[in-house]
Amino acid sequence: MTSRSLPEFGVYIVDDDAPMRDSLSLMLGVLGYRTASFSSAEALLEAYRDYWVGCIIADLRLPGRSGLELQRELAARGSRMPFIVITAHGDVASARAAFLGQAADFLEKPFDEADLRRAVERCFDQESRRIKLGVTQQARDTKLSKLTAREREVLMLLAEGLHAREVGASLGISVRTVEVYKSNLMAKLEARNTAALVRYGMELAVEGKEGKEGKEGKEGKDR
Repeated sequence: MTSRSLPEFGVYIVDDDAPMRDSLSLMLGVLGYRTASFSSAEALLEAYRDYWVGCIIADLRLPGRSGLELQRELAARGSRMPFIVITAHGDVASARAAFLGQAADFLEKPFDEADLRRAVERCFDQESRRIKLGVTQQARDTKLSKLTAREREVLMLLAEGLHAREVGASLGISVRTVEVYKSNLMAKLEARNTAALVRYGMELAVEGKEGKEGKEGKEGKDR
C-alpha cells in the first residue's frame, strides 16, 4: 500500500452485480484500499458528500442512471474525483464518451488485479496532485486577500515590468513610497525576491482578465 492510500482516500464502487461488488471490494481491501459499495448510481448519489476524495469505479450499464450519466451528474455537482468505467460490453463509442467525460480509465471485464491496481493508483496520483494544487492556490489566495487596493495596483504595475520610478509616476507617488509598498508586498506574500512578486502579479492579471471575459460573455448571452 502506498502513502497515497490513506484513510481519507476511498474507492467508491458502483455495480448492480452483487458478486462483482463483493469481488472488487475484497480485491481492493486486500490491497489496502478503503472501499464503499453501491448497487446503483442513485444509491451513490444519495450517499455522496462533497468532501469525498479518492476515485469512483462504476459499471457502464446500471439500472436507472448509467455509469456515464453518473459521471456527468457528479461533475455537475462539482466533484472532481477520477472515474474508472468498467464494462463487459465495451465499445469504442462508450470508451470515447467516458474519456470525454474525463474518465481516468476504461476497463473491460474480466480484468485482473494488476490492471485494477494500476488504474486506482493513477486515480490516487491524480487526486493527490489536485489536492496539493488546491492547498497551494488556497494559500496564495489567502496571502493576496491581505493586500490593500493600492498594494494590488503596485503589484500589477511591477508585473508589467515597470521599475519603481515608473510605478511612482504612474500612481503619482514617490519612489520611496513605491519601495515601502514593495517591501510590504514581499512581507505579505512571503516573496523572496522581485521575480516572485512579478509572478504573483501576472497570475492576478490573468485571473482578472478571465473574470472580465467571463462576465462579458454572460452579459452578451443575457442581451
